[in-house]
Amino acid sequence: MTFKVALLYINIDSFSFSIPLYVLTIMGFVIASGVTYFAIPILVKGAVYKNLYAETNGRVSHNTPIPALGGVGVFAGFILSVTVVAGTYFNFELAYLLTGLIVIFIVGLKDDLMGGKPWKKLLGQIIATLIICFLADIRITNFRGFLGIWEIHYPLSLGFTVFTLVVIINAINLIDGIDGLASGIGIMASSVLGLWFYVTENTACTVMCSALAGSLLVFFIFNVFGKKNKIFLGDTGSLTSGLILGVLAVRFLQLEPSAKGLASINSSPAVAMSLFILPFFDTLRVMLIRIGQHKSPFHADHQHIHHQLLELGLSHFQSTLILISINLFLILLCYFLQDIGNILLIVTQFFIATLLSYVLLLQVKKKAIK
Repeated sequence: MTFKVALLYINIDSFSFSIPLYVLTIMGFVIASGVTYFAIPILVKGAVYKNLYAETNGRVSHNTPIPALGGVGVFAGFILSVTVVAGTYFNFELAYLLTGLIVIFIVGLKDDLMGGKPWKKLLGQIIATLIICFLADIRITNFRGFLGIWEIHYPLSLGFTVFTLVVIINAINLIDGIDGLASGIGIMASSVLGLWFYVTENTACTVMCSALAGSLLVFFIFNVFGKKNKIFLGDTGSLTSGLILGVLAVRFLQLEPSAKGLASINSSPAVAMSLFILPFFDTLRVMLIRIGQHKSPFHADHQHIHHQLLELGLSHFQSTLILISINLFLILLCYFLQDIGNILLIVTQFFIATLLSYVLLLQVKKKAIK
């Protein structure tokens, strides 16, 4: 019996084959979207049964009770897809990446179910990002000449990467105020990054991108067009999505210096920033307004750009499409103008965003006068 088992193992072990990257990419997308598709109706029923609904506050633009556990379905779809399809392709520690994601998942779920203080949420984010940066060694190690800086020492690299990841996490979290916006930004960013990773033949990160895009796309459909099974992303979804996107952006910055041909980006820091320019700009803008009004920068209100679009009479879906289109335009602009340098590209992004924001504010004031 022992001989037969050993022979079977040898035969199986000697039979090896490789799966094309495009097949793995499709598999990652299909598994993630399939798991999320079947999970969300179950989560909606459970939330209704247990009376678990999103709190109505100054940031959310809904008055009716809606379950806010969509992030659980997104997280489940992403985790199952990545571990099954790409578990053996990671050249960085997958275990530490999953550990950091589980920490941020718990932080978000606790906030969705019971609420919590901002400093506790921030502490959880720092712990999760430290696990990933320190133990999985996912760090920004090179500024690519931005501000005259190239290679950076380990302590600065670790601290700056943790700060960057926390900023991305909170930026995605804070724009989750209307249907489809946070998930739409996530789909767009993961698709753009996924294309780059696919071209550079990085299997692990390509599957991560396709899995996140698949999970968020299914959620987007339920969130924007759902009636019976309408659901919110919640902090569980926005925090985990923000961390995944942040990790992928950092991996892009880590790997880009060795890229060749079309995959080589001259101003990679500015291009990476363009992926999240809408969340970055809106978060910075709103926080400055709140501080100027002597309020907490984390005070929930209706001063976000998407709220102003709603004041003009646009629907959630229309507002989401406009904002995602602007963000995509700025990504393409940065890619095609990458030769002008990081500083000029970043200034250009914020100038255009500020100009559009000012025009929008004038329209809102004009309508209020009428």
